[in-house]
Amino acid sequence: MALDGIFLSVVRRELVRLIGGRVDKIYQPAREEIIMTLRTREGSEKLLFNSSANDARVHITNAAAENPKTPPMFCMLLRKRLTSGKLTDIRQDGCERVLYFDFDCVNELGDKCRLTLAIEIMGRCSNLILIGEQGKILDCIKRVTPDVSSVRPVLPGMVYEPPARQQRLSIFEFDKQVLKEKLEDAQYAGRPLAKAVVAVFEGVSPLFAREAEYFASRGREAVSDNLTQDEFDRLCFYLKNTAESLKTGSNVFTIIKNREGVLKDFCFTDIKQYGSLMISMPQESACHTLDNFYTQRDADARRRQWADDVFKLLARTEERIKRRIAGQQQELAQCAKRDELKMCGDLIMANLYRLEKGQESAQLENFYAEDMPLVLIKLDRRLTPAQNAQKYYAEYRKADTAEKKLGQLIADGEKELEYIDSVFDSLTRAASEDEIALLREELEQEGYAKHSRKRQSAKVRQPKPLHFVSSAGFDIYVGRNNRQNDNLTLKDSKKDDIWLHVHGIAGSHTIIACSGRQVDDQTLLQAARLAALYSKAKNSSQVPVDHTYVRYVKKPSGARPGMVIFTNNKTLFVTPNEQEAQRLAVS
Repeated sequence: MALDGIFLSVVRRELVRLIGGRVDKIYQPAREEIIMTLRTREGSEKLLFNSSANDARVHITNAAAENPKTPPMFCMLLRKRLTSGKLTDIRQDGCERVLYFDFDCVNELGDKCRLTLAIEIMGRCSNLILIGEQGKILDCIKRVTPDVSSVRPVLPGMVYEPPARQQRLSIFEFDKQVLKEKLEDAQYAGRPLAKAVVAVFEGVSPLFAREAEYFASRGREAVSDNLTQDEFDRLCFYLKNTAESLKTGSNVFTIIKNREGVLKDFCFTDIKQYGSLMISMPQESACHTLDNFYTQRDADARRRQWADDVFKLLARTEERIKRRIAGQQQELAQCAKRDELKMCGDLIMANLYRLEKGQESAQLENFYAEDMPLVLIKLDRRLTPAQNAQKYYAEYRKADTAEKKLGQLIADGEKELEYIDSVFDSLTRAASEDEIALLREELEQEGYAKHSRKRQSAKVRQPKPLHFVSSAGFDIYVGRNNRQNDNLTLKDSKKDDIWLHVHGIAGSHTIIACSGRQVDDQTLLQAARLAALYSKAKNSSQVPVDHTYVRYVKKPSGARPGMVIFTNNKTLFVTPNEQEAQRLAVS
């Protein structure tokens, strides 16, 4: 991630307003995370310290976190030593990725003392350390023994020594000639310009370095010791201009995500190196950037985990249904020979006078065929000829009944597959944890998943249907899942509204709210394209979409959620258009 020393310096500048505040509450929601509430004249603020390898950071947060019933030892120590303490200063050594929070506190004897809480943001070596007046470590959230690091162990009772600082240039004050000599030095010669910038400057992330290279070389891959004068001048201009914007607070904070909505990175300036491959989202401040990025990323990770669990459940269910249908189809194929069973019974009954008990087989003329060929019929020697005939008749009746039942069972199984396919389609479009939880709840109610007490206790908000407005001003609604499809079509819509759905493919119910007006062709086409977009055929070029009035849409008795029948329909062939959907969407 791009939480480099420069970004941390901007965070420190935003946190300065907390100086003078007093520590009110401290709790540890995760193993490597501390949340501290500070009371200031403007109100209370929550300060988050995270020392994990991938998410190390410090910033003001608005995210809700659970307070464990039993606090860990480090949390109890912080409560004992820092509660009611006054924040007096926040320090940073240059652009190093370490912030020092100084507190004026009172010890057990009632004497005033100064304690320092150091947050070190250094990847897997990140740590949160409480330092006493004599510079000795009181404790840390991650104890580093000599076995783990012989270079810099971190243990209670040891004298705190800050991480070794390398002599690098600062983008806030550097000489162009010195920079040119550094880039052309044998140590960096032949390196890509972005990697050389990271090595030469203090507190610079690879993302910002690549952006500087992109600006200087105008998109081409540049080498540190092979820059033209124009490229070098543009590099210096970009670095000095960024430094000036950071000093004046005119910079832009940015979070970037890919076209699928997955968060990728963040920075203290606008990012243009990815072109149209990434989407930039401007942010209010450094703390807002960090809080929004990590909160959303954690939520996305949880959503992907939940979605993965439901996906595996659907995959197992689909495989089980397919195996069952395959077995039933095999049995049905065997039932096709039932007429031969009846024929054997008839031939035995017609030749009772020629057969005796104890025979294992008999060759009899098949009078159902024109040339009356001989047919070998197996017999049970323990039964009389009449009993053998009745046995064949019984097997015939069993096969005849099984054929009728199996046909219905196979049809029911195919409807089950259609339903599972519709749930899977809704899952691929689920955009929140609540939507995934509702799909899981639907599967539980339909008997495909076990009921979870934990999920039952959690309140799940039912999101509203997707809302669009056509170019002619008609409201268009699209269901998010099967149960919402039922409510949208059968409860919330009026009989004269228009209902749309892709033909023979899993997808969402789409409703045009007519409000007594005549729907124009353009609105009908836009609604059809929305129905195609929010279906399994969203990547197809020509998608058939059925449309009819809501009055002609019925739900059969006992049908699963989202399953309806309809009449008096017409079909349109359309191509899904995601850009059009974004333009028509109501936020």
